[in-house]
Amino acid sequence: MLTHEELRKSMLNNPKVKSEYDALQEEFLLFDELLKARVHAGLTQAEVADRMGTKTPAVARLENGGGNKQHSPSISTLRKYAKAVDCHLEIKLVQN
Repeated sequence: MLTHEELRKSMLNNPKVKSEYDALQEEFLLFDELLKARVHAGLTQAEVADRMGTKTPAVARLENGGGNKQHSPSISTLRKYAKAVDCHLEIKLVQN
């Protein structure tokens, strides 16, 4: 049986899969930042949800890419999340 990393490497040898994977890089970085901020704040998803005035599954979906809805979180939602984990939201455009 392949490990997750072995499977990922194998799949990324396919140019179509690699292209789609690369297209999601920015989203992966966002979800990673959300999780890092929550862990750094020492909070559970339930605690973040309470601070945001929402339910735990909503925070889980936010941290995991939106679930089946496949939509990007609003700036308002990201601001609420940032505040809940004692951060501020910063959005930057970076030249290629």
